Amino acid sequence: MRDAEAFDPRGTVRRLISEARIGSLATLDSKGAPYGSLVTVATLPDRSPVLLLSRLARHTQNLRGDSRVSLLVTESGEGDPLEGARLSIVGEIALTEDTAARRRFLLRHPSAESYASFGDFAFYRMEPSGAHLVAGFGKIADVKREDLLIDTADAAPLLEAEAGAVEHMNADHLDAIELYATRLLGAEPGSWRVIGIDPEGCDLALHQKVRRLDFPQRINNPGELRKALVSLAHQART
Repeated sequence: MRDAEAFDPRGTVRRLISEARIGSLATLDSKGAPYGSLVTVATLPDRSPVLLLSRLARHTQNLRGDSRVSLLVTESGEGDPLEGARLSIVGEIALTEDTAARRRFLLRHPSAESYASFGDFAFYRMEPSGAHLVAGFGKIADVKREDLLIDTADAAPLLEAEAGAVEHMNADHLDAIELYATRLLGAEPGSWRVIGIDPEGCDLALHQKVRRLDFPQRINNPGELRKALVSLAHQART
């Protein structure tokens, strides 16, 4: 009962979306029948999912007739998969020309660089309308759109600086990033990298793993970002 009382649906769904690398995409075919397929997933700074799809794939052909989709993401880990948290996001999906979509997707999935520029591939942004979370016994909740996404309306300076900040951290502060991962998140040692920064935290990656690191408080500009990262590094070292 105590675990159920401490259940935080908002925090759980935001972690699941932030750490997702793969998902199951459900589209509707021309006859209205559901069609499921495996896809790779990334996110934009507001945490809306981004997919790299080929127009030759059946799911992409289905989207031409109906843009409504569902995306299932699950908690990675060993053991019984039904014991892990899973989130079914519903909404609509459309092509996006946002340069952040490409940059963030390829940081999460470096191997996609070899085909992302092919003529039949394009990036798609999902606009969630809600979700259903199952995180264990007594931990089931319907989640509203505003609890899935991050409001970035007041964070334009941070978003403009994100690409440069990510590059700087990965070039000059790999030691601090590893401390974030190992001492603050309890992750295994390794060459962890920053793959995304938003007002509420940053995403760290090592090979096929992604972990979410939340900031002590919301940030909106590069100055606040630097203070937050320095504070986290100090916390990790002490």
